[in-house]
Amino acid sequence: MRVYPAFFRAVFAGMDPEKAHRIGFDLIKLSAGTPAGALMRRLMRPSPDLRVRAFGLDFPSPFGLAAGFDKEGSGIVALTNMGFGHVEVGTVTGRAQPGNPKPRLFRLVEDRAVINRMGFNNDGAAAVAPRVAAARKALAAAYGSHRPVIGINIGKTKSVDLADAVNDYLISTRELAPQADYLVVNVSSPNTPGLRRLQSIESLRPLLSAVGAAADEAAGRHVPLLVKIAPDLSDDDVDDVARLALDLGLDGVIATNTTITREGLVTDPEKVIACGVGGLSGAPLRRRSLEVLKRLRAGLGDGGPAIISVGGVESARDVHERLKAGATLVQGYTAFLYQGPFWAARINRRLARLLK
Repeated sequence: MRVYPAFFRAVFAGMDPEKAHRIGFDLIKLSAGTPAGALMRRLMRPSPDLRVRAFGLDFPSPFGLAAGFDKEGSGIVALTNMGFGHVEVGTVTGRAQPGNPKPRLFRLVEDRAVINRMGFNNDGAAAVAPRVAAARKALAAAYGSHRPVIGINIGKTKSVDLADAVNDYLISTRELAPQADYLVVNVSSPNTPGLRRLQSIESLRPLLSAVGAAADEAAGRHVPLLVKIAPDLSDDDVDDVARLALDLGLDGVIATNTTITREGLVTDPEKVIACGVGGLSGAPLRRRSLEVLKRLRAGLGDGGPAIISVGGVESARDVHERLKAGATLVQGYTAFLYQGPFWAARINRRLARLLK
C-alpha cells in the first residue's frame, strides 16, 4: 500500500496537476466496472464498528471524501469502493460553467498542500442530478441498508449577480435535493468573486431559509441542510454562524473550506507567489481547521447540530482527534492526492483500533 508515494513521485509529480487528477480519477472510475471494483468494495469496506448516525442518516464510517474531488457525480460508486463512508459531490452550480482559466491547480509538495482556483467547473445541476440518482440505486443494490451516504454541495453560478444569488441557489436545490442524502450550501470558496460576502449573517439567513424550504418541498421529505464556512472567518463570525445554525435549526456546519492565507509554508515563497491567487488546502490548514471546530462545538453545544470537520486531515489520528474535539463526521481530500487509492481504507482500519 505504501508503494503509492513512490509511484506519485515517478508518474504524477512532474505532470500538470489537473491532468494528473483527471487521469487518476478516470482510472478509479474504470475500476468500478471491472471485477476489481467488487473486490475493492469487499476488502475496503469499513468495519461495522465504525458506523455512526448523523442528522438522521446512517454512515458506514465517520470518514468521507470532501467536495471538490468528484465535482459532477461521475465517480460516486467507484469512490465508495475505496472505503469512504460518504462522498460529497460538487460544488454544483445552477448552470453549467467551465470554471476559471487554466492553469488553476498547483501542488506544494513540500507542504503536502494544494492551491486551487478551479472556479466551480461543473456540468450544472440538471446534468448532475440523474448521475446521483443512478449512484444511489447502485449503492443500495451493493450495500443494502448500510450504504455509503451521498452529499451534494451547491454554489453560486459565477455569471449570476450576488443580488440574484438566492434564486440561483434555488435552481440547484430543486434539481438536486430529491437525489441528495444531505445538501450543503457553499458560501466559502475564494474562487467565485464576491461569494464569501454571502457568509455575513444578513445574507446567510435568507439564503439558508430559502434553500431549506425549497429542498424539503422538492424532495417531499426533510433533506438535511448544512452550510460550509471558511477558515478565514474571525472568531466572532464563527460564533455568529453557530448562533444562526441554532436559530434556523440547521442540521450541521462544515468547517472548513480552503484558506486564502499563505502563512507557515515551507515551500519556496517565490514558487508560492507564482501560483497566484486561490484557496490553499492540505496539511497547513490543520491548526486553524481544528480551532474553528472547537469554537463551533462550544457555540453549538454538545448536543447541537452536527459538525463535519475538514482541513489538513491526513491520518487516522487526525480523524480521531477531530471526533474527540466535537466533530460528528470528518472529511479529507488533499491527502488523497498524495497518499493514493488505499488511503481511506487505511484510515478506517486504524481508526477502528483507535476507537476501541
